[in-house]
Formats: sequence, structure tokens, C-alpha cells
Amino acid sequence: MIYRVLADLVLVLHFAFILFAIFGGLLVLQRLRIIWLHLPALVWGATIVGLGAICPLTPLENTLRTMAGQQAYAGSFLEHYLLMAIYPPGLTREVQVLLAAGLVMLNVIIYFLVWRRYGGQQRGDRKN
Repeated sequence: MIYRVLADLVLVLHFAFILFAIFGGLLVLQRLRIIWLHLPALVWGATIVGLGAICPLTPLENTLRTMAGQQAYAGSFLEHYLLMAIYPPGLTREVQVLLAAGLVMLNVIIYFLVWRRYGGQQRGDRKN
């Protein structure tokens, strides 16, 4: 029972991390200090997706599921839980690279807005 609960907890944390990597820049607009959490998450997420690698949380979840007597799954977290909801059928390597680039570009735009909001305040603070 405990292994199933732990596997489910890893699943929830994994999903929350993915959402944070994608949309965490929006939180940075509200709280600048979050930038130190979001930038590494963004780099990690874009790297994993761009390289087509498997996040270490996926094998951890699979190991816990196996220990709980459940069936593990093949492939990545995204392939197993979100592929049909997020990615179209026939996902190619080129599409994965484009998705990683889109993730980075979305956050470049958000961080430009962060820079405009907080960069201007810092320059104004120096004048005082």
C-alpha cells in the first residue's frame, strides 16, 4: 500500500514540476525570487524534452509501482500519461525539438516581461 501511495505522490509531483517548468515564469512576474527555482526547472524540462530523454522521476515511479504489485509502463511520463492529450499521434523527433524550443520561447517572452517590470524598478531605485 505504501509503495502505491509513494508512486502516486511521485506522479503528482512530476506533473506539478512539468506545469511549473512550463508556466513558472508567470509566477516570476508576481514574485521575482521564484526565478531561482524556475530557471533550473525550465532548463531541465527543455533539456529532457529536447533530447528525448527520460526524466529520473519516471523510473522512480515505475519502481514504486512494481514494488506495489502494479504494472510499470514503458517510455516517459509524458508518453504514458499525457501524450494523447498534449501531443498529436505520430510524434517525431523534430516535433519534440520544436516543442522544447516553444517551451523556451514562451519563457523568453515571459522573462522579457519580468525584465521590463523588475529591471525598470531597479534602475529607478539606483537614482534615489
